[in-house]
Amino acid sequence: MIRSLDQMVEKVISVNKKHRIAVAWAQDANTAGAVYRSACSGFADAIMIGEPDKIEEVCLNNNIPSGLFEIIGAENETAAAETAVKLVKTGDADIVMKGLVGTDIFLKAVMDKNLGLMQPDAVLTYVGAIEIPQYHKVLFITDPAVIPYPGLKQKIAMTAYSIEMAHRFGIGIPKIALIGASEKGSRHFLYSSDYAAIKIMAEKGEFGNCVIDGPLDLFLACDRKSAGIKGVVTPVAGDADILVFPSLESSNPFYKSIMLFGHGELGGLIMGTTRPVVLMSRSESEKSKYYCIALACLMD
Repeated sequence: MIRSLDQMVEKVISVNKKHRIAVAWAQDANTAGAVYRSACSGFADAIMIGEPDKIEEVCLNNNIPSGLFEIIGAENETAAAETAVKLVKTGDADIVMKGLVGTDIFLKAVMDKNLGLMQPDAVLTYVGAIEIPQYHKVLFITDPAVIPYPGLKQKIAMTAYSIEMAHRFGIGIPKIALIGASEKGSRHFLYSSDYAAIKIMAEKGEFGNCVIDGPLDLFLACDRKSAGIKGVVTPVAGDADILVFPSLESSNPFYKSIMLFGHGELGGLIMGTTRPVVLMSRSESEKSKYYCIALACLMD
């Protein structure tokens, strides 16, 4: 089982396959650094799309040989996003990655009905793999980036995609915590009925070999002592592999708190697409962007 993001990188390197990344609006130091690091690790090369002079300047300022990359000019963010997606759509690249382009512009290109990368009738969502110094293994979370208030269909997709990613990490029977403010369902919490439906699906085997329980608060999901202290019987009991959050409002602050105060590192992907899509905040570190590229290669 892959228990850290560095182990994930080692797994990707061991496959000995090089993926080509199309980077939209690539004049960003952390993105360029992550792509360069991936190239040096041997599992990726890149097509940098944006303003050539600025891309070369960023590379020069960060001791990155710009000649290592193919550079394609684009007059604005929209053109860069559309070009990056088109390259993946036509098979000229394997992975599309967001650079400095705005998220809304980037996702519009990805979701275009004719020219984008959406799977038919799929739910577009985000799954992140976070390494936290205080937790004993990689923790998967969804959805901190795309769906503001997921309904039942979307929560089902979020759960299924997270299980798929956990399997790629070698986790045979992932433990999924459906996160809430309390372990008690209530009509005051809109997620309660959705969680009940998901648990019934899990009992019928519709998610495959996994364990799902909820609602659970974060203590019950991730702290082994809490179940005993609270007297709550749950098969997750402080050993969660996956946290499914009820809203972006809850998952996004959790993820950012972990990154800012908990010294976490993240690898994450858009799910529901025909090819891997790397989307991260423009303020994310070079290291986290590097992990995202490696994760995209692992999932491809």
